[in-house]
Amino acid sequence: MKKIAFAVLALIAGVTNAAELYNNGPVADGAGKSVLATGLGATTLGFGNQAALGNYVADDFSIGAGASWNVSSLSFYGYQTGAGGFSFTSATWGIFSGADINSATLVASGATAVTNGGLAGYRVTPTTLTNTQRGIYKVNADITDVTLGAGHYWLAWGLEGSGVSGPWQPPTSDAREGNALQSIAGDDFQQLEDAGSGLSVELPFAVNGTIGAVPEPETYAMMLGGLGLIGLARRRARRG
Repeated sequence: MKKIAFAVLALIAGVTNAAELYNNGPVADGAGKSVLATGLGATTLGFGNQAALGNYVADDFSIGAGASWNVSSLSFYGYQTGAGGFSFTSATWGIFSGADINSATLVASGATAVTNGGLAGYRVTPTTLTNTQRGIYKVNADITDVTLGAGHYWLAWGLEGSGVSGPWQPPTSDAREGNALQSIAGDDFQQLEDAGSGLSVELPFAVNGTIGAVPEPETYAMMLGGLGLIGLARRRARRG
């Protein structure tokens, strides 16, 4: 009977365990380096996302049909040149539903104190691989839980910190082209491009929480059947 109980609990845990629901790509390679793609003519070390100045960046993600996410935290990546350690203090963020962020529906937003998720690497160039002036940190923001159904979403964010430079937003370290956006001083979001190469970019971020997809009928049957067996065993035990 204990085996049945453990099996039922495992099924429930499989539905509710918190996890990283989405990750938009690496911020550094295996050696902890985020190498600027100078071979492609790139020249931008990082993009401005200083919330205090009204500067924000954004990138998108999607949730498949029939699924839902219970989002409990967000993870960003950034650096402040010469800070010497974790210097981030807050994140101002928003989740939008729709194809175009400038006309999309705001689903949830907030200005949230952040915690240090650890040093993820260093922002370097191929000729300055040992430079440690730009430590890239994972910036975690615990938010009030928000449930998102199937659809297309944009996550926009700006960071604040105690360092004198930035915060700055690095692109993903795999030099992918993409559809990341930037808003300067509160203006509409525009395509984010590297100044030297003119190439579009993707931005690293993660969405964390639990998957709220409705279990298949067979899964429900197993859970209910297992709970029924546990209840029956307890009644028999009381009669014994």
